[in-house]
Amino acid sequence: MAARNLVRDDLSQFGPTQTQAVSLHAAQGYCRALTLGHYENFSVLSPLVPADKRDDFAAVYAFARWADDLGDESGSPARALELLAWWRGELDAMFRGEARHPVFVALSVAVKRNALAQTPFADLISAFELDQTKTRYATWNEVLEYCRLSANPVGRLVLQVLGERCDEAQLAASDAVCTALQLTNHWQDINRDWTQRGRIYVPADMHDIAEFEQRLDRTTAQGFSSDSEFFGASKRLVRRLVARTWDEYERGENLLTLVSPRSRPLLWLFAAGGRTVLRNIERWNCETVLERPTLSPPRKIMLMARASLMAHIPTYAPTLPGPSQWIVDPEPDADAHRFPRAMMSDALSHASSAVVVDAEEHTP
Repeated sequence: MAARNLVRDDLSQFGPTQTQAVSLHAAQGYCRALTLGHYENFSVLSPLVPADKRDDFAAVYAFARWADDLGDESGSPARALELLAWWRGELDAMFRGEARHPVFVALSVAVKRNALAQTPFADLISAFELDQTKTRYATWNEVLEYCRLSANPVGRLVLQVLGERCDEAQLAASDAVCTALQLTNHWQDINRDWTQRGRIYVPADMHDIAEFEQRLDRTTAQGFSSDSEFFGASKRLVRRLVARTWDEYERGENLLTLVSPRSRPLLWLFAAGGRTVLRNIERWNCETVLERPTLSPPRKIMLMARASLMAHIPTYAPTLPGPSQWIVDPEPDADAHRFPRAMMSDALSHASSAVVVDAEEHTP
């Protein structure tokens, strides 16, 4: 079943013209249903979330989901900015004690129960507003600043809802992990961000590829690369981006040692999921101008099982996935990998062998 499109399905009922009051019970039920219906890797309401925190997690997620969809599904940047301004107004109203929208009715309880500040929520809205006005990035630092608004607030809210002390060390480690998760998503979605949103998060200072945008457009439109020079250069570029992203994961690797045992399994799962996707990008030869590596269902089950064991066996500490040990030469043959792997069937050559024998299969 397709996930609900909030702008299409819910805006008429819960949009700017909404006047009907919503009970707390109904609001929390709405947020739970919304959260359970939207996830790619792991549900935010997995069994690893403490039972007494589930409604708070659902409310925080629903806030971010609404903001994301208002930014991406409104039909035009102008309309998106209009709706995001309304959403920011609803946030302001909630912090004045005037929650109206079901998400904010539920979120108001989570805010009070966990002493959540307004700034992380406002920063998330700012990130989605930025997506409407800035679709190209000149430098790596500009991309990191985007991550500061779009990803780091989520980690800080998660730590607060989990009841962590949120000291300087925890926040720094959380910011690094969340930045890495956002960067992973950017490199995973190079094709989709361009073809569906017209956005390029790859910073210009990371490459010297001539006519990058035009050649990316041609390659994604074809569904294969007739430009072997561009395809090889794009893979080398993605490999550099991936390497920098591993650095961010490593900067936040101590997060799990800084948080309570109760929080550790859930945080391990989110970090492990992102790390595995990043490793899959490597295993797919960094061909993300054409392909979108994801977590396979068996891999999701394996990661969830390991996280669940952590929750039940305090001494169990599974290793976080790291860089692939089987990296294919990004351009061994200029014509060998012009076609996306889904089209190559028996012609996958040595790159597919790397997928089969990657050291991931032997990681504890």
